[in-house]
Amino acid sequence: MKSWAKIDGPVADYVDANWLREPPLRRRLREETASKTPRPTMQISAHQGQQIGLLARLIGARRAVEVGTFTGYSSLCIAEALPTDGKLWCCDVSTEWTAIARRYWKEAGLDNRIELTIGPATATLDWLLAQGLAGQLDLAFIDANKDDYDAYYERCLKLVRRGGLVLVDNVLWGGSVANLAENDRDTQAIRALNAKLKTDERVDLTLFAVGDGMTCALKR
Repeated sequence: MKSWAKIDGPVADYVDANWLREPPLRRRLREETASKTPRPTMQISAHQGQQIGLLARLIGARRAVEVGTFTGYSSLCIAEALPTDGKLWCCDVSTEWTAIARRYWKEAGLDNRIELTIGPATATLDWLLAQGLAGQLDLAFIDANKDDYDAYYERCLKLVRRGGLVLVDNVLWGGSVANLAENDRDTQAIRALNAKLKTDERVDLTLFAVGDGMTCALKR
């Protein structure tokens, strides 16, 4: 029996009215991203950001890593959930879009909790591992180029502690993963990771049907 609710139209309006809590600063960031960037859909949804922040609080996250920062919406949600001495490492390749993120981090008073590295995320994750942070992080959020999703996942799984979370965005990829006629590199990469996680005994697994689908893997 299928158990996925269809949320659109009046039901979506009802969800927004009764569950969504989006602070004014985050709303401004979302609106600026929509007006100033060519692909605003790269930004997570407000509901997803709220969910990520709640998950971070639930596990008492103090240290986290984000793969793919864009204009900073998800990093704001994560950093807000960390304690004052918490740390979020962000990986991205764009100085242009992360410049917007930096402005909002500073306005939110969270810039001291966030360390951004511009460059290939695999290199940044390898550097974190080389610093002795394997098993030391509480949360990882992956939302970058899909072709490297498996590489990001493996590194993030090493970085998070037992009982830590690895969150992977865009795992439904607009429905393309279920359409066998779609065989571009991104779709194939997401499909492969989804199949791998189904049988990965290193984690407990669930799917949050929010945004474009978000996998939640709890490290055993």
